[in-house]
Amino acid sequence: MYMVSLDEEACTGCNSCADGCPAGILTFDGEKASIKGDPCDCMGCEACTTVCPSGAITVMEL
Repeated sequence: MYMVSLDEEACTGCNSCADGCPAGILTFDGEKASIKGDPCDCMGCEACTTVCPSGAITVMEL
């Protein structure tokens, strides 16, 4: 089981993580990314961390 977290202060609003998340957990509200639904629905693929230029996304194994 994995969990995704987002550092909202570090987020630059580029939308890359939301575009790259195959599980649809990360979403973009027009200014910043946010977590939609349960952060534990994360698949652990780390696609979001790979594309995030600011390092605002963390994926942890629980």
